[in-house]
Amino acid sequence: MRILVVSDSHGNNENVKKAIEKAGKIDYLIHLGDVGANYREIETMARVPSYFVSGNTDYIPELKDRLILMFGEHRIYAVHGHREGVSMGLSILRYNALQNECDIALYGHTHVPYLDENPDDVTILNPGSVSLPRQDDHRKTYAIIEIDDFEEVSYEICEL
Repeated sequence: MRILVVSDSHGNNENVKKAIEKAGKIDYLIHLGDVGANYREIETMARVPSYFVSGNTDYIPELKDRLILMFGEHRIYAVHGHREGVSMGLSILRYNALQNECDIALYGHTHVPYLDENPDDVTILNPGSVSLPRQDDHRKTYAIIEIDDFEEVSYEICEL
């Protein structure tokens, strides 16, 4: 199973489309907020089940602040991250993921890709931003999560 994870597109659906095309075959898409008003267009482009959380610049009542998603035996805690204070650290995010019995936590908000793989606790992933990157090299990024038939998980942060 392949899951495309994007964040902080800020209405730039063209860059999300590029990530979808570059990712190749995917089974699901997760957008971690600051999506912009036309998020349904992303769902149409992806042609796979798609999940969206609300970011700090989203004013879309139907989007939730967090989602807990099951993929095989893995529980994913998906948030934008602004309510967890991810700009100041990841301890609240990690705590909330553990409280919800999740082994994977996904967040956006910082526009900086991040991966801390911890199969004995919680793996924390930020795909970065497909539109407005903030890391030193300013690469536009997204992530791919793969879960194989043995429930082994691999993560890759990819450049747009």
